[in-house]
Amino acid sequence: MNNKRYQGPIFEYFEELNDTRQEGKVRHKLTDILFIVVTGVICGLDEWDDIHFWASSDSSQQWLKKYIELQNGIPSESTIKRLFSIIKPKEFETCFANWMKTGLELPEKDGVAIDGKTSRGSKDKKKEKQGIHIVSALCHSYGLVLGQTKTEEKSNEITAIPELLDQLYIEGCIVTI
Repeated sequence: MNNKRYQGPIFEYFEELNDTRQEGKVRHKLTDILFIVVTGVICGLDEWDDIHFWASSDSSQQWLKKYIELQNGIPSESTIKRLFSIIKPKEFETCFANWMKTGLELPEKDGVAIDGKTSRGSKDKKKEKQGIHIVSALCHSYGLVLGQTKTEEKSNEITAIPELLDQLYIEGCIVTI
């Protein structure tokens, strides 16, 4: 039986992430945890406990073992949370976007809408905390968010747009703002 695991493009892109965990304490490969989380999110899960519960099921483990080693089993929910608390969001987003580009070809003259939004419930008047403002690029034909970037204030959207566009491969597309 061939025990060689699939090591396709997703692993190549996420290997570029800076792993700042303490060497002697690492029990799970960075790419294994990232693969579990990314596939869990693709399956529609958006909570750490749901992702862990899904990954821990026998059928999920059988499927995951086709692609990753899981030498020490499924990482605990706290391990997954801890890893994502130390990953730099920009680094992760760049790796993820670069991976997505490998399988997504946008049609010529496809529409890409750039829009800024403030996340509901993110503003706290008592603590004088501003809301979280995010500028996103949405592909019309696929209905996918191609990329997004956080801005400090709604008024900073104009300066965030070029930064966002630099992350995307949208040559030949029509961009609306």
